[in-house]
Amino acid sequence: MIALSAARIAEITGGSVHGDPDVQATAPAVIDSRRIEPGGLFVALRGEQADGHDFLDAAASGGAAVALVERVAPSPLTQVVVPDVTVALGRLARAVHDELAAGGLRTVALTGSAGKTSTKDLLVHLLEGAGETVGPEGSFNNEWGVPLTVLRATRETAFLVVEMGARGIGHIATLCAIAPPDVAGVLNVGSAHVGEFGGLDHTARAKGEIVEGLRSGGVAVLNADDARVRKMAARTKAAVLMFGEAADADVRLDPVTLDPGGFPRVRLRLGGEEAEAVVPQLGLHHGPNAAAAVAMAVAAGTAFAAAAERLATAAPRSPHRMARHERADGVVVVDDAYNANPESTRAAVDWLAAVAPGRGVAVFGAMLELGGQSAALHHRLGEAAAAADVRAVVAVGEEAAEVAAGAGERGRAVADVAEAVAAVETLLRPGDVVLVKASRGARLERVVDGLLRNLGTPGRRRADEPLRG
Repeated sequence: MIALSAARIAEITGGSVHGDPDVQATAPAVIDSRRIEPGGLFVALRGEQADGHDFLDAAASGGAAVALVERVAPSPLTQVVVPDVTVALGRLARAVHDELAAGGLRTVALTGSAGKTSTKDLLVHLLEGAGETVGPEGSFNNEWGVPLTVLRATRETAFLVVEMGARGIGHIATLCAIAPPDVAGVLNVGSAHVGEFGGLDHTARAKGEIVEGLRSGGVAVLNADDARVRKMAARTKAAVLMFGEAADADVRLDPVTLDPGGFPRVRLRLGGEEAEAVVPQLGLHHGPNAAAAVAMAVAAGTAFAAAAERLATAAPRSPHRMARHERADGVVVVDDAYNANPESTRAAVDWLAAVAPGRGVAVFGAMLELGGQSAALHHRLGEAAAAADVRAVVAVGEEAAEVAAGAGERGRAVADVAEAVAAVETLLRPGDVVLVKASRGARLERVVDGLLRNLGTPGRRRADEPLRG
């Protein structure tokens, strides 16, 4: 974060200072008092579970210099009092962003129904080869996450990567007003949050706001294989760079294959250049993710060859996303419990079928926010898993029960995590691969923990050691 005095923060946000106006915030802004750094800005948000105003003393103990608040609270901290902390946080981030952009900062924003965080992690890794890069922690992609990411940038930052999520029309436009992008990427339009959007066309309308928010001279990076994303080219006057398997894609992706370790082998072309790499992350879906990340890196000014070369060293950064563990009995447990939607879940099933034909056990929790289509989409997932020769399907919780129904005789519905662990243990044979996949609200990482506790300390197989056989 660039240094800002309490007086300057108040000027930007329209607030008033309670305390020393000259004290400076010099470390990143946070909303969790446990994560404050000396000199940091503590943002006191009021949430459903907790009120940040109750943690000012904890933030002060951690070394906070300034707090952004809606009411003065008893604390030694200097406080900037504003009518709405969320609005003020956005204004502060925009002011900092404008100052850094004037100094040469390049902002790359991306959105999509599936794969945002995985692609963001890939992109950050690629850009780090060309200069200091700041990206979101985890899935910081909303009205708090975007400004907090912006406020981590410094005058030495060359690239700022921003992930933008939405659950309705206007959300991404608001985020673009906080961090106007130089490069805007759209990965796909799918069924995630379809219950809130009200249909795929509405989802496309919301996601396309990102290309409308491009700065002058910007580049829109679009998925050539998704018809709704392709149409977004008409919504911007910016240059357009397409990625995908389509014949007219600028960054052309050959069909993705898996190496013996279950990792995707990616071959990309741009103009007369060609590059190939094995991405050390599990899943065929990392092929399109890699093509998108390379395309955005090129649009941001990096060399195609340099970006593509770094794919081979792009290890996973975010937890619970196809994280691979091996038990002492040889059973492999893959933790993909951070998030789930019909598209990402089907991609995970395809991977399981490819690396462990007839030996895969899938544990599914609910895919949330699917509205009236929820039961049908869960049922289709079970059908797809059975058709892909997944040996057994365990569905955890009432909302996921239709997955077991769709899987027929291979399906089993259980009530909770404890039943899921017990059920899976009765199914396992040495060499099996267990995939655990669900929306975050299901907290199925607890199933992973239970399976790993049952047989001692898990090991890790080398990246080049086969999963098959």
